[in-house]
Amino acid sequence: MPPTTPPHPAPQPEPQPLPPRAPRLTAPALRALKGRRKIAALTAYDAPTAALVDAAGVDVVLVGDSIEMVVYGAPDTLGATVERMVPHARAVSGAVQRALVVGDLPYLSYHTTPEEAVRNAARFVVEGGCRAVKLEGGSARLPMIEAILGAEIPVMGHLGLTPQSVNALGGFKVQGKRASEGRRILDEARRLSDAGVFALVLECVPAELAARITEAVPVPTIGIGAGAGCDGQILVLHDLIGLAPEGARKPRFVRRYADAGALIREAAAAYVADVRAGTFPSAEESFAADGEGEGPVPLYASREGKR
Repeated sequence: MPPTTPPHPAPQPEPQPLPPRAPRLTAPALRALKGRRKIAALTAYDAPTAALVDAAGVDVVLVGDSIEMVVYGAPDTLGATVERMVPHARAVSGAVQRALVVGDLPYLSYHTTPEEAVRNAARFVVEGGCRAVKLEGGSARLPMIEAILGAEIPVMGHLGLTPQSVNALGGFKVQGKRASEGRRILDEARRLSDAGVFALVLECVPAELAARITEAVPVPTIGIGAGAGCDGQILVLHDLIGLAPEGARKPRFVRRYADAGALIREAAAAYVADVRAGTFPSAEESFAADGEGEGPVPLYASREGKR
């Protein structure tokens, strides 16, 4: 019997190069998006959520002083500090690969002298890994903005409802409803743009006013409760996904895309039931004394190559 000829192996496809990673957005690149496409921004305060929103394609991840309310449960943002926020900024920056990470300067970190404003902004860059900072207020903050820009740190402005001014404003209220207020906010937007901010958050102002400001300034406007005429939008992630205590009120300007609160409650309740019934952990979720070759145990959904 003639020897059997071994079959030729099937041709293997040529390995395809990995798609190039999208370049990380910079402040100048974000500014250049005005008139080209809308800008999507979200907040994040920790590494897991920062990685998720970055992978979803957001352009800006803001480490906002809203952390004081949505993470620490305070009634306003005034208790946020540089010492509290910089570690959160470091966690976010380490997880983001593409989006522009912006650190939100908290109350009293830039209100006294330009020198102190520069020192605190630099902490967000040097220690927190941010590539820009955001601060609230109009022409009264111009000396601080100019000093921070002089230190080569990009600045994002913030007008309209400025939460750090909640006591002066008499609460969280829509700004610019009167014609004189609208003219003042428009003038402040021009002043900040002329000073060199690369973008401008407009919070809780009438949609018509936000559209006028957007047309009047050469930098992108990013709205929150400011209508669809802005160059982009920003929301607090916890509002977007419904991660809030049961019964918490949803701001009018928020569109809820998921109910993470209900999902977490249901998952936690199922876990409690399994623990009390003795069905968790199972044998497959436990270790045997003779288990050889199991290798290292991944903890806390760590990513490969990450410590």
